[in-house]
Amino acid sequence: MVGRTFLVVGIFITSAAAVGGLYMCWLPDTASLRSRNPKTIPYVKMAVRRRRRENKPPGIAMQWVPLSQISPFLVRAVLIAEDDRFFDHHGVDWTAFRAAMRHNWKKGKMERGASTITQQLARNLFLSPSRSIGRKIKEILIARHLEKSLGKERILEIYLNVVELGDGIFGAEAASQKYYRKPASELTMEEAVELAAALPSPYERHPNAPADDRMKKLRKLYLERLERVGPIDGNLRQ
Repeated sequence: MVGRTFLVVGIFITSAAAVGGLYMCWLPDTASLRSRNPKTIPYVKMAVRRRRRENKPPGIAMQWVPLSQISPFLVRAVLIAEDDRFFDHHGVDWTAFRAAMRHNWKKGKMERGASTITQQLARNLFLSPSRSIGRKIKEILIARHLEKSLGKERILEIYLNVVELGDGIFGAEAASQKYYRKPASELTMEEAVELAAALPSPYERHPNAPADDRMKKLRKLYLERLERVGPIDGNLRQ
């Protein structure tokens, strides 16, 4: 089994090197994101098309706010839920990635991607939700590029403003207004956990959806961890 795992990782690395050499020539412009806030993302356009197919109004909720106006409880809860080693990697968590590759090899398909927040941002801004080795390689390359171009704080800020948190609901501010009728800066610890637990399946796990036993346990776990470590304040790396 160990030999097969190394074979899979070796094939992936070889493919990444080949595709990476070509893709490096046309990596997207990430440096402009230091001062430019994305007005839309591919996932917004897909949400509009999906809602139209379902005969729903195509309206999309997305409202930009600076990181300082997002509850520190939510910042910490999202890190707990999605990428608890965010400040320890350079875009890719290779430990989690190897574990995901072992799982995918056993299942014979791409079930897990072990995407960091930076990788998720790369996908949200520049790629599609499809699952393939080619897309995963692009995601990794763009994530590394984002890490070189932007600081951790800016990556978090953009991510929390564009991540989908419900049907047609993008970003912390839009989600907070939708589910709690208040700005994202005023989210409580419990509300922050409910939003963080919605990831990565915001259609089925959003705060207004009925919570099954598994979701209740997940929220309880996140809440316990958040109570233990506390919110993020001025020092994001604490």
